[in-house]
Amino acid sequence: MLTLLFVICMFGIFGKLIGLAFKMTWGIAKVLFTLVFLPVILVGLAMGGLLVVAFPLLIVVGIVSLAVGLLKG
Repeated sequence: MLTLLFVICMFGIFGKLIGLAFKMTWGIAKVLFTLVFLPVILVGLAMGGLLVVAFPLLIVVGIVSLAVGLLKG
């Protein structure tokens, strides 16, 4: 009986830890994309001669970031 109780509690605790790990991974992925990949992609587009694509992308990202910043406070 104690073994069953131990197993149930163990699954409950590790289930919460797995959920926390997924939330942290999603947050880290968003930060990594925003700070690393997006500027690298924009610089690559500019160096590749695709300014026609890079400028509208930069403008859209700028407007979205301003809107999110205004909504948060």
